Amino acid sequence: MPSFKENLESFPSADGVLRLEFLDADGGIAGAAENKPGSQGSLRLYLELVRRFGAITPEAAREGCVLYAEHTQDARLNPGKHPNIDRLLAVIADGRPLSARIVRG
Repeated sequence: MPSFKENLESFPSADGVLRLEFLDADGGIAGAAENKPGSQGSLRLYLELVRRFGAITPEAAREGCVLYAEHTQDARLNPGKHPNIDRLLAVIADGRPLSARIVRG
């Protein structure tokens, strides 16, 4: 099974993207993945999920957990430590997808 770093190498660059905003069913912002040090890998992973699935659906969230590889187990054992994985786990648990809006800069 590939590591997160190995998976990350297969994702396109996030150049030109400031952030990816997650929208709930009412269109409200439910969070974001930003293009800043420490979260650029998550931004690239989420952009890949949106490209593949069109939104963060439960199916996309399950795939995201696979792609986060070794970090997913750590997130399950330590809620709050990995908020971008926690978001995926919440989508899986409640079944409510998040749409996404790319903010370019």
